[in-house]
Amino acid sequence: MDAVAIAANLARRFEGLYLTPYLCPAGVPTIGYGATYYEDGTPVTLRDAPITRQRAEALLVWMIRRVYLPAVLKWCPRLHLETPGRVAALIDWTFNLGSGKLRTSTLRKRVNEDDWDAVPDELRKWNKAGGRVLRGLTIRREAEIQVL
Repeated sequence: MDAVAIAANLARRFEGLYLTPYLCPAGVPTIGYGATYYEDGTPVTLRDAPITRQRAEALLVWMIRRVYLPAVLKWCPRLHLETPGRVAALIDWTFNLGSGKLRTSTLRKRVNEDDWDAVPDELRKWNKAGGRVLRGLTIRREAEIQVL
């Protein structure tokens, strides 16, 4: 399986599928598997029409290929030499937390140093929201570690 497929499986598992727009925990209108905007850059609004499962799948793969994979490769340029699982774990982490967090993280530093033994501990640090450990984020980080 390639990195995009592995990352899509992780996102499907942890983002959940919502065919109608909703407010995510951060208060942002979202649809499908965590999309906050469409391919043309239009933001999702709560007034948007529902989408089909096929449309959600297409939007997910587009986000991974066109947004998150390029961001990961920009900040971790040697990552393309790694296994699909390693690439996918970083894509999913970035999908969840954003490329800005990757850019400034010690996780990025460890990946760029090729210190893969330290990567699991770096991933595990990112299991909190609002200062509280969240079970769902802990499980997601462990799933990312499993594909490394």
